[in-house]
Amino acid sequence: MSAETAEEFENLAAPYGRQVKLEHVTFDSDMRLLRITIREGKRFTILDVDAPTAEKWGSAMTAWAARQQD
Repeated sequence: MSAETAEEFENLAAPYGRQVKLEHVTFDSDMRLLRITIREGKRFTILDVDAPTAEKWGSAMTAWAARQQD
């Protein structure tokens, strides 16, 4: 069983009482992932993504947010 170390670096309040938590996770193998935890009431969705996926996702979200302000 592999061990991991998680360091929270962002906690966001989202509409309708939802919460989004971002953590930097390092595994014993030195693999590093971004852990995204979305809380909707009692339900949790947890995703671990690598740096290239996080970068693409972040760019897509930034582009969407920019279009909403036009």
